[in-house]
Parts: sequence; structure tokens; C-alpha cells
Amino acid sequence: MIRLLIADDHPVVRAGLAGLLSDEPGFEVVAEASDGDEAVRLADATRPDVVLMDLRMPHVDGVAATARIAGGEAGDPPPRVLILTTYESDDQILAAIEAGATGYLLKAAPQAEIVAGIRSVAAGQSALSPQVAVRLVERMRRPEPETVLTARELDVLRLVATGHSNKQIAVVLGIGESTVKTHLLKVFEKLGVADRTRAVTLAMERGLLG
Repeated sequence: MIRLLIADDHPVVRAGLAGLLSDEPGFEVVAEASDGDEAVRLADATRPDVVLMDLRMPHVDGVAATARIAGGEAGDPPPRVLILTTYESDDQILAAIEAGATGYLLKAAPQAEIVAGIRSVAAGQSALSPQVAVRLVERMRRPEPETVLTARELDVLRLVATGHSNKQIAVVLGIGESTVKTHLLKVFEKLGVADRTRAVTLAMERGLLG
């Protein structure tokens, strides 16, 4: 029996998935969560084999919750996380996989594909929607452009990497908080990311922070 936890902030989606999967032989839905924090807590309490995780949820999103589960907050060994979402941008796919997700499927996928993906993930294999697999291959083939950050942008990013807030960075560098935000927006644009965590991760991967 494959024990499942469904994490999605839309009650109708959770109910639909629970009904669909409960009818499948060998599946048991043991818990439902409406946000990432609840998903981590319920995963620890119910010890499912697979967590079906949406990406965009309030309070704690799917990527952060996946990282916490993969990091051991829901027991050791941790349950496997299968992202089930409507979003398929390169950054979201990479962020989820880097956080520890074993699979990434789209909600628009046929029922048979979702069921097969769950069984694959539960068996220790990966599961990717065809569209997602294509995007990953294209991303790997695409040469990474050389990223040039100014000295001040690097100063800001290094402080972000050490956990400083925008206000703290402004004090350390002797600049306005709005200027810090402007530098960060330029960093995000140059790196092609949407948040601080991904900016720091990518900058480290490219050796920009020294």
C-alpha cells in the first residue's frame, strides 16, 4: 500500500485528487494539507510514502516545504516528494528538483500519467511530465551566459548570502534601503531568477561570490 499526503491550498483540488487516488488499487490517502508548513507537520505525523506537493501555497510554498522534508523534518528516511502543479517555468522546475523533489508532474496530465508517476516515485525512481523533461534537456544544452555583476551588486548579494535583511544591508553599506532593493532587482534580472534564495544559489554555482 502506497501512503499519500496531498498538499494543495485549493480544497476542491485536494478533494478531487483524494477521490481519484483513493479509487486506485494500492493507494491510501492518509492526510491533506493546505500549505507547506502543514504539509511538513503532517508528513512527520503520518509518515506517508509520497507527498504530492503543489508549488504555490500560502505561508510556506512547495519548494521550501520540499526542502524541509528532504532535509529530515518529516522523519528519516524522508517521504518522497512529487511536485504536482500547473507551473512549468525553468526556475520553478530547477528550484523544486534542487530542493529534493523526486518528480515533477503537471495537473493537466492524464490520470494514468499521474498514477504511474506516483508508483515510480514510491519505487525510488523519478517521474517527469514530458513537457518538463523537454525543458530540462533544453536548459542543460543551453550555454550559461557569462554574468557580470558590479562590485556593489556583489557586495549586496554576499550580505544576502549571510542572511542579512535589506535594512541591515543598507546600514552595513551606508546606502538607502531603496537602493538595496534596486541592486537586488538588477541582480535578479542578470541572473534570470525571481527570488533571493535562487540568486544566491546560482551565484554560488557560477563562482561569483568567491
